[in-house]
Amino acid sequence: MTLRNALVGALVGALAVASLAACGTTTPSSDNGKIQVVASTNVWGSVVKAVGGDAVEVKALLDDPSADPHSYESKPADAALVKDAKLVVFNGGGYDDFFAKLITSDATKKIEAFPLREHSHEGETESAAPDADGHDHSVNEHVWYDLHTVRAVAEAAANELGALAPDKKTTFESNTQQFTAALEELEKKVEGAGTGKKVAATEPIAHYLVDETGAADATPEAFSKAIEEESDVPAAALAEMNRLVEGKQVNVLVNNTQTENQVTKQLVEKAKAAGVPVVAVTETLPEGVTSYLDWMSKQVDALSQALKA
Repeated sequence: MTLRNALVGALVGALAVASLAACGTTTPSSDNGKIQVVASTNVWGSVVKAVGGDAVEVKALLDDPSADPHSYESKPADAALVKDAKLVVFNGGGYDDFFAKLITSDATKKIEAFPLREHSHEGETESAAPDADGHDHSVNEHVWYDLHTVRAVAEAAANELGALAPDKKTTFESNTQQFTAALEELEKKVEGAGTGKKVAATEPIAHYLVDETGAADATPEAFSKAIEEESDVPAAALAEMNRLVEGKQVNVLVNNTQTENQVTKQLVEKAKAAGVPVVAVTETLPEGVTSYLDWMSKQVDALSQALKA
């Protein structure tokens, strides 16, 4: 019995050592060996997914098309996801401050889109002409509608993912080249499509895309500010917007369907009644859509066609 017990004990011990060795060398099954990426919204998550492909597992804290990103409050589970991520991606520029606060480790690789915008336009002359009221709307945090910035984020993702998985670096670079080539095609579609025309917007989230068309933004600044801050629209600003739409003083009304309220709904109804084309835009990918290019292509086509109508 003593010899038998000794043999059993030796076998159990050997299995335990083997098990510990396996745990030390095998990637946890929870991530399936993929690079764990957490993004503030599914927009930036989809950009990283386009670059990383099957090598990444991307989780977005905001992927509900009915949610208002401006009022999102993070949860304890969000903090845990960010803590365990190998790479985090967020917008910055004051748009998703909740996410920046979740990043507690300097060791976590991160990509912040907003600062990349200036770099992506280095050497270029910004069109950013004052709008019809003489206001300059050139500074805007919604940089996922700036195709140059999206390209910069994709390139940054390729670099960071390549550092995490050097054996897949070539694949990441190839994916990025394909992605940016598609972005360039979108730029060609939209560039100059609105030259000599005017656009009004219920909220300035697609500002950079509109700017790329060459169209003038006729939206009263007080209207845009009130809608973004979720405060009452000044009577004068509302009257001016109604005049622009009902009098067909603008060629297109761009409507953020994700943060609609009674004021914007009525404005959309007035635009349709007056025969002014309404182009719907969103802040995150719609339900069932996982590709940034699919989503943006539909919006680019809708805006270009409306401006040319």
